[in-house]
Amino acid sequence: MKGRDDGGSKVELSTFRIAATYIGTVVGAGFASGQEVLQFFGYYGLNGFVGLGLATIIFMLYGYIILKLGLELKAKSHLEVIKKAGGKWLGWIIDAVITFFLFGALTAMVAGSGSIFEEQFAIPSFWGNLIMVVTSLATTLLGINGVISAISFVVPLLLTGVFAVTIMTIAVKFPFGIGALQQVMPGQPPIGSWFISAFNYASYNLVIAVAVLAPLGREAKNTHHLKMGSIFGGLGLGVGAMSILLALLLNLPEVAEYEIPMVYVSGRFSVWIQLIYSAILIAEVYTTAVGNLYGFVARLTDPDGPRYKLYVLITSIFALIASQFGFTTLVRFLYPAVGYAGFLLLGGLTIGLVKSYSR
Repeated sequence: MKGRDDGGSKVELSTFRIAATYIGTVVGAGFASGQEVLQFFGYYGLNGFVGLGLATIIFMLYGYIILKLGLELKAKSHLEVIKKAGGKWLGWIIDAVITFFLFGALTAMVAGSGSIFEEQFAIPSFWGNLIMVVTSLATTLLGINGVISAISFVVPLLLTGVFAVTIMTIAVKFPFGIGALQQVMPGQPPIGSWFISAFNYASYNLVIAVAVLAPLGREAKNTHHLKMGSIFGGLGLGVGAMSILLALLLNLPEVAEYEIPMVYVSGRFSVWIQLIYSAILIAEVYTTAVGNLYGFVARLTDPDGPRYKLYVLITSIFALIASQFGFTTLVRFLYPAVGYAGFLLLGGLTIGLVKSYSR
């Protein structure tokens, strides 16, 4: 996909491509593995589904706001959108949070790929880390067009895999009573209530998404496809997460012991299904790693400038080093912390929306 043709006019972005890019930027090692959904919603039983419904609405609304601002401001990175939404001082704080977390989330994707390679293929995690870093680096060197194309291709595979595993789980467990969905994860939840968890979950995911959605919005001709793309993107994220939560609750307490719980669930049907889901999961981790890497580097330097490739290389090396902290640790502690900080992003975007309609 090219944002502009040779004559300088924009090529229309389809609703599908916008929605797929939105979904693919957010989902990754945490989402598709089930670990993220388990940590944020697995402790609340049926209320976890209510929380995901609330998160879905937030995804749709704020995804559109970011895309629309990206179009209006011709944004090359998230910085233009954040400055517009938050003003000088709040914008500076939000920008710092986003930039920090883009690197942290990239690190989590690299760590997650290592866990998948080690648990599923008996390959030392470092080699999984290295493969993810190299492939993400190669794609990101192509710029925003390479990022969008890679993400759009993989997303349908992920959602197909998630829905297939959930449908098979329902078929095996059926009939089951409502009590099966009231099971909760053992232990203390990272966040005290499902309501706050829903906002926290959407907040930190939007911190990731804004880095790609802002420059993506710049590529559109008008707001219609942006609006529909954000609606279908938000729905895809919400329904996909609910599907994962359903499969996990029906397999408690066993799934609580695994870093990659959805791969464990898929393995209960056959080794081949497990291998296929593992491959899809690796592909999805790759798309999110690519989005995070691009967003982080685009904030540090002009993506059309001479230093872009050098920054991509240096960032990839540091992410490989930082990934050695482990995947579950990063999801449990880093994600909720950034989610709370991301409330500033939601606040800034809300203020920006009110200002735009009050003119």
